[in-house]
Amino acid sequence: MRTYRNPVIGGFHPDPSVCRVGEDYYLVCSSFEYFPGVPIFHSRDLVHWRQIGNVLDRPSQLRLPPEAVASGGIFAPTIRHHDGLFYMITTNVSEGGNFLVTAERPEGPWSDPVWIDLPRVDPSLAWDDAGDCWLTTSGPRLARIDPASGEVLEGPVDIWPGTGGKYPEAPHLFQVGGWWYLLLSEGGTERGHAVSIARARSPRGPFEPGPVNPILTHRGTSRPIQSTGHADLVCAPDGTWWMILLGARPRGYSPEFQVLGRETFLVPVEWVDGWPVAGPVEERHPAPAAWHPLPPPPVRDDFDGPGLAPCWISVRSRPDGSWSLTERPGRLTLHATGPTLDRPGHTFFGRRQQHHDCRVSARLDPDPGRAGLSVRLDEAHHYDLEVSGGEASVIARIGPLRQVVARRPVAPGPLTLTVHCRTADPLPPSVTSAAEAGAGPVGVGARGPDTIAFSAGGVLLAELDGRYLSTEVATGFTGRVIGMYVTEGSAAFDWFDYEGTDDEPVVPVA
Repeated sequence: MRTYRNPVIGGFHPDPSVCRVGEDYYLVCSSFEYFPGVPIFHSRDLVHWRQIGNVLDRPSQLRLPPEAVASGGIFAPTIRHHDGLFYMITTNVSEGGNFLVTAERPEGPWSDPVWIDLPRVDPSLAWDDAGDCWLTTSGPRLARIDPASGEVLEGPVDIWPGTGGKYPEAPHLFQVGGWWYLLLSEGGTERGHAVSIARARSPRGPFEPGPVNPILTHRGTSRPIQSTGHADLVCAPDGTWWMILLGARPRGYSPEFQVLGRETFLVPVEWVDGWPVAGPVEERHPAPAAWHPLPPPPVRDDFDGPGLAPCWISVRSRPDGSWSLTERPGRLTLHATGPTLDRPGHTFFGRRQQHHDCRVSARLDPDPGRAGLSVRLDEAHHYDLEVSGGEASVIARIGPLRQVVARRPVAPGPLTLTVHCRTADPLPPSVTSAAEAGAGPVGVGARGPDTIAFSAGGVLLAELDGRYLSTEVATGFTGRVIGMYVTEGSAAFDWFDYEGTDDEPVVPVA
């Protein structure tokens, strides 16, 4: 029997929403403080996904001001298709609130925002047989809107409050067999996360809860997948139903640490006596009938194309003049420009870490700036491998503390930098003197989720405990992003390699 492996989209891809058009599926995820926003994926089987772009890829669609906090920005998008048009609705919690954009093709271009004067987050859209458009938000609340103008025509009104768990959120309405089903997540997006269900004959209610709620949760269990919730439903062409949802895979000693962020999982759904039944979410499930494997993504980005691959993201903005693919053809050139909350002039291009075990390398010509590789969770939690003035350094930023933990002279000219994340062995805490190994200071936390090693020119500089770049330490809604940066002057990157060393999925890009 053919099976698929969860997660179907690994790494920091939370709050998934999915729709089907014919035999094609389209999925979007939250992007928070990163630009471009709302990555969009395509699949023919719900298992193998390819990123085809980002919905919010222009400053006119997405403004994230410099003062926008980490884990602010874009929350919980929903994607739907109605009367030949794609709709994506979401919330910019840092500026503006709820808005929707539309496109004739999922690859875009997507329209500029249509703003909706309603509070709360996690907006979702549904249309009834009369063509009325219904908007739900967290709470949950219901309103009837004109999606062309954003005008609120009716409501908002509170509908079903859930079963009593905190933060009733991610409400989605579905019309199935004469009933309107309200799918709701509650309990918080942490370890208490759960999915519940209610139904009514009309979107206005009244809603009756399902006979067994929650219909899916992993709270209080020892399952390797935790925090399951924020779900969406989709019906396949063969009539089978599936649930897309987020989850996390914590690692290390108690309380365990999640470093990849909340990821996208898939679970089959059965209908029993008029109610959906789902879960638990296993690491492997029987596969859907359709099966369309994709070629593995390339390990290396040579920056030889006319544009950037859609997996590349920057913090809050990507100003004109901060980067170029043509200034030095075949290289990505970065220029320090503009202040940030963390480092003045900091320009960053990264991609989501999708594996617990991975190796990232880049070929750098400092040219003659201050630049390198960064493993980032937020402004106050990142490890940097930096080259400047003939020296390579490893710098740890953990909360208010910033420390150079290793230094080594390097020869002038291009240099290969490497970051290696590997799952830590379950050993008692220990500290290894890097001086004994001739490699500078090394801190190894064997009870953490992983160890992150930094090398320059093939020489190990330091190994650091990965727990300090985890959600449990830093807080927030994102996961690790690994990438290239410059903070003074300019630097050119000839190539960037990302290679996962386990069998977790890496999503190809168009």
